[in-house]
Formats: sequence, C-alpha cells, structure tokens
Amino acid sequence: MYTVNCKIYNQISVWLIFMFWIISIMIIVGGLTRLTDSGLSITEWQLFSGIVPPLDHKDWLMYFNLYKEIPEFKIQNYNMTLNEFKVIFWWEWAHRFLGRLIGICFLLPLLYFSFKIKITKLFSLYFVFILICFQGFIGWYMVSSGLIEDIDVSHFRLSIHLLLAFLILSLIYWNYLKINNKNKASNKLNPIIPIFFLFLIYTQICIGAFVSGMDAGKIYNSWPLMGLSYFPDDNEIIDLLKLSVFNEPSLVQFLHRNLAYLIFICYLAMFYKIHKDKLNDLYKPINILGGLIIVQIILGIYTVIYGAQITIASMHQISSIFLVSSSIYFLFINTKSN
Repeated sequence: MYTVNCKIYNQISVWLIFMFWIISIMIIVGGLTRLTDSGLSITEWQLFSGIVPPLDHKDWLMYFNLYKEIPEFKIQNYNMTLNEFKVIFWWEWAHRFLGRLIGICFLLPLLYFSFKIKITKLFSLYFVFILICFQGFIGWYMVSSGLIEDIDVSHFRLSIHLLLAFLILSLIYWNYLKINNKNKASNKLNPIIPIFFLFLIYTQICIGAFVSGMDAGKIYNSWPLMGLSYFPDDNEIIDLLKLSVFNEPSLVQFLHRNLAYLIFICYLAMFYKIHKDKLNDLYKPINILGGLIIVQIILGIYTVIYGAQITIASMHQISSIFLVSSSIYFLFINTKSN
C-alpha cells in the first residue's frame, strides 16, 4: 500500500484503473490504425500544433499534399481522393491525440500525488511515465520508417511499439493490484512458472506484430494446415534457422500459429499441476486464464481464415488485452506477499 490515507489511496486506485482502460483503448485504436493502413497519413510530428485537426479545405489540402510525397501514395494509393484520405487521416489523428491525452492524464495526477505522499513511494509510476514519453518517440520512429522508401512501416519497429504499449499497460495494472493489496494465493506455484508463461505471451505479441506489419495474415488462409501442408510450401524448414526468418511472411505466420499451440500446452501443464497439488486458491484464476486463451485461439483461427478481416482481427487484438491482464494477475497472486 502506498499510503495509509484512505482518500489518497482511493484516488490513486481510480486513477490507475482509468489509465488502464484509456491505454487499452489506445491499443485498440492503434490496431485499427494499422488494419486500415492509416498510420502514414500524417507525415510530420507536431507535438503541440498537431492537436488541432484540419479546420478548412486549405488545411486538408496541405495534409493531403504532404501525404502525396511519400511512397505509400505514389506506389499504392495514387488514385486516392481527398475524402478517402480523410478517413485514414482521422484514424491516425485519433491515435496521436490519445497518446497526448494519456501523457497529460498520467503526468498531472502523478505530480498531484507527489505533493501528497513521499515521492519515493511513486518511483515505479515515474518510471511508467518515462516509458509513456519514450513510447511517443518510438511511435514516430516507427512512422518515419515508412516515409522514405517503403510503403509500410518497419514490422520490427511496429513490434517494439506494441510491446512497449503492453508493458506500460502491465505495469499500470501491476501497480493497481499492488496498491489495492489484492489477496494472494496461500498455496502458490513457483513464480518462475507464471513468469515463463507471461514471457511466452509477450513473445506471441511480438510475433503477432510481425504478422500484422507484413500483412502475413492475408496469406495461407486455412487451418489447421497452411495450404495443403502443415509447413508453408514456399519455404523450407531449414529457413527457420536463418536470420531472415522474421522477414518471411509465411514463416512468421507459421511461428505465430505454433507459438499459440505451445502457450496452450504450457497452460494445460499449469492447469494439471494446480489441480494435482490441490491449489484451491488458483482454481478460478487458472480457469479464467484458460477461457481467455481458448477465445484468443479461436479468434486467431478466424482471423487467418477470413484474411485478417478488420472486425475479427480487431477482436483478436482486444482479446489479447484481457489475456495479458489475466496473465499479469495470475503472476501477481503467485508472488510473495508484501
């Protein structure tokens, strides 16, 4: 608990859960920005002036003319009209606006609480704020990769951007659990087990970003086979050992599928151990975690089958937020009491 003052305690708790949900919305909007190919519609980073969207036809033409200078327009969207441009612009503008809003909504209460309690009690939250600021830099670093030569952003930079978003979300949720002093299990698993499981989840998010960044979900739209075989026929198994593996869409999709199977197997092992050792306090958390894994796998299968159709692909990402949160909670209740 950060403080014995119940009023401040409740205020911090409400603030953290608010930040959790607004960052969740940010992740969802970011996913939709990627799925609608909107991420390169704003070609400049304007920290303050960018808050105000185009207000008249002249402003719209200015933004549209800037967009016409990049490869995505010249190679892929050369027939785009101004009205079509407005659609992708609003997605990217909303994503950036939410980023600014998150920064403000985190900093101002953090400063307020710093005057109420010892600042040493808030070091972990100051670290989160540093990550939020760094996330803004990473976002622009990602966008800049698609402005000169490529028609898409770097899938490596996209994965860093997404992983950092989930790390921020996880740390906020962890602090929320900690400050609320949530009950921990009396009989626990070795914490290495849920840590390893969470590592697999984060790795899957990283590979999922590769899939999204390279539009790898739009190929091999069948399951459980990839086309006519388990392994994609446009590569060889030995290619999995090459450094270029993460630049091959079919191999990235193959890794994403099989890592999901591995995560499910690891879950079953945890489920078996919990029931075998009669760890009663963990029955409900492990069942919830299992339900979310099944939902996530089903949505992943449908995402592939329907060629990354926007609605299903977005639901797949939304489900990942709940899965990560559930994994964080499962780790938390298996750690030592304060």
